[in-house]
Amino acid sequence: MNLNEAEKIRYNRQLILPELGLSGQNKLKNAKVLMIGAGGLGCPVLQYLAAAGVGHIGIIDHDVVDESNLHRQILYNHLDIGKNKALVAQEKLSLLNPLVKTDAYSFKLSDENASEIIQNYDLIIDGSDNFKTRYLVNDVCVALNKPWVFGSIFKFEGQVAIFHPERANTYRDVYPEAPDESTVPNCAEIGVLGVLPGLIGLIMANEAIKFICDIGETLLGKLLVYDTLENDFKIYQLTQPKLKIEEKPLKADKNVATEIEFDDLEQLGAYYLLDVREEWEFEDFNKGGTNIPLNLLPQQLHVLAGEDKIVCCCNYGNKSKIAVKLIKDQYPDKEVYSVKNGIEEC
Repeated sequence: MNLNEAEKIRYNRQLILPELGLSGQNKLKNAKVLMIGAGGLGCPVLQYLAAAGVGHIGIIDHDVVDESNLHRQILYNHLDIGKNKALVAQEKLSLLNPLVKTDAYSFKLSDENASEIIQNYDLIIDGSDNFKTRYLVNDVCVALNKPWVFGSIFKFEGQVAIFHPERANTYRDVYPEAPDESTVPNCAEIGVLGVLPGLIGLIMANEAIKFICDIGETLLGKLLVYDTLENDFKIYQLTQPKLKIEEKPLKADKNVATEIEFDDLEQLGAYYLLDVREEWEFEDFNKGGTNIPLNLLPQQLHVLAGEDKIVCCCNYGNKSKIAVKLIKDQYPDKEVYSVKNGIEEC
């Protein structure tokens, strides 16, 4: 379907962008996007995609609005407390842009319903706050060959990527196995800066628009990491793998990030400790070893050629997993580990 006159008026400021134009706006109108989670990340994504003219938006969230949500989930107000987020978001989006069709799913995404729901949309955006849902989204998108925009936040740091089983990486290629949920604190336990999900959510919305319209350079096959405290943006190139679809979660082997507790390192015997944090972080606090920041590691892999057993570490265990993958891609026969949950709490 092409734009009608009302839509041409509403989206005029986008239409006059030569990079987007009428062709791009028509792509937005005909796109079907599913937003998983209508919380901190979902709120800005939903508002900006609806405002931009994405023609069909699905919203799935079983949770209700809580007063503690309001400092960051700014789609809601105090009158919405106790109401289902998906239903409230649908109502708010219809007021923001009545030209957009919305579907609200006021229940939890699960193994039983995920495929049935996801198959109806062209692009999936995951703003969930738990690993179980994140891995479920990945596995269903792999099975259905669907692209999905990933976003996550932790304390003052956020990550964004676009995964696609056919054109780029999958989430399991970067993070092969889910951590134990009991070892990963949530925002209710450690807190979250209110603007962080807004910033990351806006990047997710921007990536979705670029991907739909096929303009600019997207984060397909890349991982963006933003540290709000240091105002530090970094983008890591993820190596495209040979796709392997498994019915069960992948087990750790020589080609995935094998995790090890810091206190268990002595069991390895002699090893090379590689700290992939920034130089200032290493200088401020470290557990010894050699410091090569993750963004410089691809150009410095040659220094590891003579090492047989390598342990990678960072603050929370995320960057070190990426480092393990980079090393294993270059040296598949080496024994490489990531310090589980990082060295921040050691």
